[in-house]
Amino acid sequence: MKNVFQIVVLLLSTIAFSQQKEGVVTDTLGNTIENAYVYNETTKSHAHTNENGQFILDKTSDNDVLTITALGFKKKTQLVNGSEKTIILTSSSFNIEEIVISKKNNAISQIMKLDLQNSPVNSSQEILRKVPGLFIGQHGGGGKAEQIFLRGFDIDHGTDIALSVDGMPVNMVSHAHGQGYADLHFVIPETLDKIDFGKGSYYANKGDFATAGYVAFKTKEKIDNNSISLEVGKFNTIRTLGMFNLLPNNNKQSAFIASEYITFDGPYVSSQNFKRMNLFGKFTNVLEDKSKFSVTASQFSSEWTASGQIPQRLIDAGIISRFGAVDDTEGGKTSRSNLNVEYYKPISENLFFKGNTFYNNYQFELYSNFTFFLENPIDGDQIKQKENRTIYGFNGEFNKKMDNSKSSYQVGFGLRTDETKDSELSNTKNRTTTINQLKLGNISQKNYFSYINSDIELGNFTINPAVRFDYFQFSYLDKLSPTFQIDNEEKVKISPKLNFLFAPNNKVQYFLKSGLGFHSNDTRVIVSQTDKKTLPTSAGADLGTIFKPMNNLIINSALWFLQLEQEFVYVGDAGIVEPSGKTRRMGIDFGFRYQISKFINLNSDINYTYARSTEEPKGQNYIPLAPDLTSTGGISVTNYKGFSSSLNYRYLKSRPAKEDNSIVAKGYFVSDFNMNYQYKKINYGIVIENLFNTKWNETQFATESQLQNETQSVEEIHFTPGTPFFIKGKITYTF
Repeated sequence: MKNVFQIVVLLLSTIAFSQQKEGVVTDTLGNTIENAYVYNETTKSHAHTNENGQFILDKTSDNDVLTITALGFKKKTQLVNGSEKTIILTSSSFNIEEIVISKKNNAISQIMKLDLQNSPVNSSQEILRKVPGLFIGQHGGGGKAEQIFLRGFDIDHGTDIALSVDGMPVNMVSHAHGQGYADLHFVIPETLDKIDFGKGSYYANKGDFATAGYVAFKTKEKIDNNSISLEVGKFNTIRTLGMFNLLPNNNKQSAFIASEYITFDGPYVSSQNFKRMNLFGKFTNVLEDKSKFSVTASQFSSEWTASGQIPQRLIDAGIISRFGAVDDTEGGKTSRSNLNVEYYKPISENLFFKGNTFYNNYQFELYSNFTFFLENPIDGDQIKQKENRTIYGFNGEFNKKMDNSKSSYQVGFGLRTDETKDSELSNTKNRTTTINQLKLGNISQKNYFSYINSDIELGNFTINPAVRFDYFQFSYLDKLSPTFQIDNEEKVKISPKLNFLFAPNNKVQYFLKSGLGFHSNDTRVIVSQTDKKTLPTSAGADLGTIFKPMNNLIINSALWFLQLEQEFVYVGDAGIVEPSGKTRRMGIDFGFRYQISKFINLNSDINYTYARSTEEPKGQNYIPLAPDLTSTGGISVTNYKGFSSSLNYRYLKSRPAKEDNSIVAKGYFVSDFNMNYQYKKINYGIVIENLFNTKWNETQFATESQLQNETQSVEEIHFTPGTPFFIKGKITYTF
């Protein structure tokens, strides 16, 4: 009986004194730190902070010793104190040693913070280049959204990648220039806090366009200091930036504003006359119950002229230079106003709600000429694409951690509505004269959605089953129709996901991901051509690993497969649909980050894709402009005696421009360099794009065109030349 009594006392004492420790990890400004690693040196238990900096650590009692590490912060050791729940970390240089590989489904996005420090983004065009394996190209005078390439997709301007900023969607459905059009130029790079990304369609909270992957940007809640900067460079480049902290020394509230103004003429014979203005403001308030809400408002506008895509035959004949033009009246103007409100509410110890609601007003007007005088030998083939759009909606998610378990689940729901007025496609001359209207109408598209996502932890294994439900309503009023009629369609989509993660320790994760996704078709096609697919399905899988064989080396690799039910989009340039049937892609992703010393880092990503149409005979089944081999990388020096610099490269292999590979888009290898020196409160910088003055074509298309003096059309490569050697200086004053 005495032994039984001792056992009972021991069990009761274990329950009483070995308990859970809850807390939150923040920086010195009060910003919460996601994915900090909290380790109990006494009991060997560990935990990672969630997106709100919170953690729950098992088997932890008062006076236990905790070690806390996070990328970009000094390691901290702290005794457990029952009354103290906030752990504050001090910033430091990023070290790969601080990266702890978690069991999260998007663990690879941790490396983004490292890349952003070692090679900071200095233009909105470069934001997307930070995603490993993603390439962009500009072919519309600087004001047009970039063309995107990822995993063997020529995504055009966003058809197969879902982009968002603070939960607010960027992609435009049924856009005048093409389905999924995603213009990120309203983002000021210096306002970004982190970039989350994932490849494939394996994430329940990502819906339309998330076939090749997604990229989610998060802006800062606070800034350390006020700053003003000026950049001046070749081609009449001027960029001014101001960022101002409106509520310094306030622990509960923060607010800042930022403004940016850019001019750029480009290297072209006909000046681009590019001008862009950005305004951004954000206010964040933390309430007594730890709830938090943020209000963000921004405004962006730009205008430009463009030399367009020029035919190779004119350069070969010496008629124009690489930077010349056939129709130099191309160009346009665009603007976007955004209002976004984010809210976070802890409901109980293991349950919280997060959400955002958004409103956007968007204007777009673009003039292009791809075929010159093929269709109209007198006035030319210039087209105008124009729209006035309103977007509004909300996202909400309940996140529940299971009692006495590390497992959790999320229930999400939301709505997105797009309303456009007078979406137009017209033939024009010199921008001023409308010859005839090809398309004109009002578009309405609604997307209601919900999802259930679970993370079930079984020791070192995590099983992540999920399912997403989408309901769409499509409506179009054709104003060129002789009779008034609003055409409507609706569609339901169910997208299951199933992912497996195995993390035996904090240095390695193995994963098998699978799921169905989709991209939507243009409303104008859906209501008029009901035989076309409305929401073509993508099916894919990834098998790979993220691991740290050494403290200063992190490697990621994956074998992947993706099949798309129907690869077609509304081609705004012609007002038609170009279906290309079913496609299949498979490939290999490989990347590494290696820290040679405290100051020097190496990185590289190599991506290979085999992409083919499955419904065409061999030799006729190439997917036009689908890249099969890409690579990016570089070397950087960070904060060495005040100096920071990086030398980066990007490589895109030559690829088919036609289904039979009879026309080839030439590849390129381009290098960029930057250097900065910090002296007290002033930072001096220099940026060199295309360091070795490589002659390269940024975007290329196989296009049939006809010049005014030609008797018949010619199909060949039309291209936008890449920027030659381009240098600019920068000075920033912080106060």
